[in-house]
Amino acid sequence: MHAMKVTERRQTTKDLHVLWEQLTLAQKFAVAELLRYGYQLQFVRNLPTGQLAVLDFSGKLAAIDNDGQIDTEPSLVLRH
Repeated sequence: MHAMKVTERRQTTKDLHVLWEQLTLAQKFAVAELLRYGYQLQFVRNLPTGQLAVLDFSGKLAAIDNDGQIDTEPSLVLRH
């Protein structure tokens, strides 16, 4: 039998620091608020309208725009 190598995509502290540095000040405040409720910052997507921070809490997504506006029901398409 051949062993399969599995690559995990879990975030490290370093990864989270890089994501945090990409956020605007307004996004940082909004992310900090959602972290209090158990959300975790997953990634930052660069869009023509600015950056979008995407967080997850048990499969429920939330998005935060450049101005710090929180959308708890974003219409995002995620790749797997």
